[in-house]
Amino acid sequence: MALKICPKCKENSFTWFINGKTHLTSWSCFSCDYEAKQTDNVEQACENCEEKSKIKLKDRENEYWWCSNCSATSDL
Repeated sequence: MALKICPKCKENSFTWFINGKTHLTSWSCFSCDYEAKQTDNVEQACENCEEKSKIKLKDRENEYWWCSNCSATSDL
């Protein structure tokens, strides 16, 4: 599992695991303790890098698009 750039603190310490109960992917940051859940398993093409690596993440306050390739974020 490679580390990714955290959408909150911008450190290279964001990683994922599969939740056994819900089977949804959970993301967490080792640097700032940020947590978000992936709301579906569909990846879309990112407008920024054009890779098919954009996913929906939801935290306690927001739901947004995040690209695991280039770390770009955008509103839903």
